[in-house]
Amino acid sequence: MRTLALASAYAGWAGSLPPDVVAERLEGVLRESELPPEQFVRGWIPGLLTDRAPAEMIEELVGIMSDFHPAGTRAMARAMAEADLRDVLPRIEVPTLLLYGEADRRSPLALAEELADQIPSSRLVVIPGVGHQSNVEAADRFNAEVQDFIRSR
Repeated sequence: MRTLALASAYAGWAGSLPPDVVAERLEGVLRESELPPEQFVRGWIPGLLTDRAPAEMIEELVGIMSDFHPAGTRAMARAMAEADLRDVLPRIEVPTLLLYGEADRRSPLALAEELADQIPSSRLVVIPGVGHQSNVEAADRFNAEVQDFIRSR
């Protein structure tokens, strides 16, 4: 059986966020893509992890994010900013797991609930005490939820 798992997902930025927030995010990513990573990567961490994340986890994420490719980052940001997939959500015909961190500031729970309401056969799982990168900050719980979901199908 086919399934779908979405973590901290959007219906595209244009499909999930107010236009002023989309414009602000796009402008910020485009601006930062022109800078060396040491000038902006650490500024992203509070929006991705909670303040309870261990220092070694933060350093690992900083290292991963510092290995970005500017042209790819700009293309990704433009695609996300233009995407509005709200009309697709009701047509998803496979069981869908939605995973969100309780403290996610980039994809807040209101957004998660909207997606859950729009996607038939979806199940929303909120992982307590973690942020946007729930797969990093609570890897064991995240993986267990995905495995349980797949096994239950």
